[in-house]
Amino acid sequence: MISDNARSGMQQAPARSLFNALGFTAEELKKPMVGIVSSYNEIVPGHMNIDKIVNAVKLGVAEAGGVPVVFPAIAVCDGIAMGHVGMKYSLVTRDLIADSALCSGKRIDRCGRDQSYGGKNEG
Repeated sequence: MISDNARSGMQQAPARSLFNALGFTAEELKKPMVGIVSSYNEIVPGHMNIDKIVNAVKLGVAEAGGVPVVFPAIAVCDGIAMGHVGMKYSLVTRDLIADSALCSGKRIDRCGRDQSYGGKNEG
């Protein structure tokens, strides 16, 4: 598994200690890690309920035998950005979001995202 690069072998003892600090059990560290990229926040109206979707996805990953790992992505609301300089950044943030999700997900076995933005599943 890809995630073994971050958690197997003597050289990865420091990484395992951090996983342990996060509450991962020894049994969980043997399972595939599935990243869930979420843009949940409290400033973009369309993202206010994404946490409920993320929790359902986490449950599905766990039921399928994986270990869900949620990590964030930024979000920009086009409606809030309209009419001022912030609008210039709306489209370019989509590439930033996709790139940050790919970088964050390089050490896990599968990576999913919420429906908000494009980007490939590189897992």
